[in-house]
Amino acid sequence: MDRFEGKVAVITGAGSGFGREFALKGAALGTKLVLADLDAAALATTVDAVRAQGCDAIGVTTDVSDHVQVDALARAALDAFGGVHLLFNNAGVGAGGFVWENSANDWQWVFGVNVMGVAHGLRAFVPIMLEQREPAHIVNTASVAGLLAAPAMGVYNASKHAVVALTETLYNDLRLAGASTIGVSLLCPAFVPTGIADAERARPGTLANEAPLSASQKLAARQLTRAVEGGKLSAREVAELTFDAVREGRFYVITHPAIMPSVQLRLDDIAQLRSPTDPMSLKRPR
Repeated sequence: MDRFEGKVAVITGAGSGFGREFALKGAALGTKLVLADLDAAALATTVDAVRAQGCDAIGVTTDVSDHVQVDALARAALDAFGGVHLLFNNAGVGAGGFVWENSANDWQWVFGVNVMGVAHGLRAFVPIMLEQREPAHIVNTASVAGLLAAPAMGVYNASKHAVVALTETLYNDLRLAGASTIGVSLLCPAFVPTGIADAERARPGTLANEAPLSASQKLAARQLTRAVEGGKLSAREVAELTFDAVREGRFYVITHPAIMPSVQLRLDDIAQLRSPTDPMSLKRPR
């Protein structure tokens, strides 16, 4: 898809981070926007910002882990604009620490948003795109954590690996179905200053943990905050790179090429049947 003016884009997690920047970029390119986020106040701020650019946009408060709400989002998009040409399955949250210390609530929350949010988005919007028989494109936000398996990030790693597998399968399924007009991109950013380090604020009360954070969970939170704050690439720059990939019909969107040696190390471990190497070892003094 190389033309965006007049197209309809649906963006989840639009209240902050990548989602907000996708919305601002889409508005600058002349798209009509259907914006979704669980945080109604943050969502309203983004809607106001794109409308100030003259963009035709609506906001729909949505918990992407709930299929009923995602179905309602799809209906709202059709009611407002009559179709959908771009889908950004972008909403995401995270929890860290040793995998045996993560609670059942941690697993349910992270997988509900990161994995089922993408699955619900595909189930709700791909049939619309297929029926339209027009050029369309889907961007699923994964992470380098979907390509690597750094320690003390097990819940998040597993969720993002699932997004990678789901998106690669989606690409092949669409080709098998003869749906060549629908493009797919897999966004795998590394650490970028976004709201992911503060994702805990969006955790539903029903999935809150009663036990205090363990030492490994506190350490993982501190490391994530430092890494995100130290990110040299902005969310706006990632949005630019992502729209470039949509224009070019490019599947893999690797925003930080410096991680590729770690990805290759993992592939070599698998090919040579070695035990997994800590992907962070390439950055540590030897």
